[in-house]
Amino acid sequence: MILIADSGATKSDWIALDSDGAELFMTQTLGLSPEVLTREVIEDRLANNYELSKNKDKVTNLYFYGAGCGTDRMKKFLKEIFNEFFPKAEVSVKEDTYAAIYSTTKIGVQGIVCILGTGSNCSYYDGHQLFQKVVSLGYIPMDDGSGNFFGRKMIRDYYFHKMPQDLGFKFAKEYDLEPDVIKENLYKQPNPNTYLATFARFLIENKEHPYCKGVIDKGFQQFVNNYIMQFELATKVPVHFVGSIAYYLREELAAVIERNDLVLGVIRQRPIEGLMEFHRETMS
Repeated sequence: MILIADSGATKSDWIALDSDGAELFMTQTLGLSPEVLTREVIEDRLANNYELSKNKDKVTNLYFYGAGCGTDRMKKFLKEIFNEFFPKAEVSVKEDTYAAIYSTTKIGVQGIVCILGTGSNCSYYDGHQLFQKVVSLGYIPMDDGSGNFFGRKMIRDYYFHKMPQDLGFKFAKEYDLEPDVIKENLYKQPNPNTYLATFARFLIENKEHPYCKGVIDKGFQQFVNNYIMQFELATKVPVHFVGSIAYYLREELAAVIERNDLVLGVIRQRPIEGLMEFHRETMS
């Protein structure tokens, strides 16, 4: 059994294939980012999934693509956990950028591949190798244009009284904005980046409001400036995107891409189906 996983900060999608490439099952766990979770939390999330627990001794190969897996230390940390949980599996751990690449472009084809989900990232793919000019320092100082970036912006603007009054009333009705609740989730609970990203839903649902339009436009422009334009070939190759923020705000994203003379490529909400096809091709 071959197991493929695409893990963001919020959730992880899993697909199991047999030796002929036929789908055996698809399942989900909560996100497994090693940057923000302890070993115990990750082990619990694996153990509490029925399909993974039932089939853990049948897995011969695990291909895991995850947020927070950009350093050797984090890859080693996860690999040790997976080797224990899937005792018969040969384990490969790569950062989630590879999932974005394999699900949006082809081997041998150049492109810039971006992630805009709970977090954000951007890489240049020359058709064979991945190159990054920005090393992620995590969600607090970085992640421009992401769900947690927009969520942080919404909370700050609400508390600094920069959000229009009509929108502020609506915002306060939809979320518990008590200071103690926010601080509890940010500083004492796991996945604070995922918590921040929950506020981005409000931005998406109210994207026609002038304030929201401005926040979205500035956030995407900041992502373009700080991430995409790092690459010399930025205007010469297609720019692909994966992630829910890119997908649900695709029209707004396309406008920013066009304004910067960039070539918009594929926008895909979830990489897992593209990953399945990629691994089927490599099996044959």
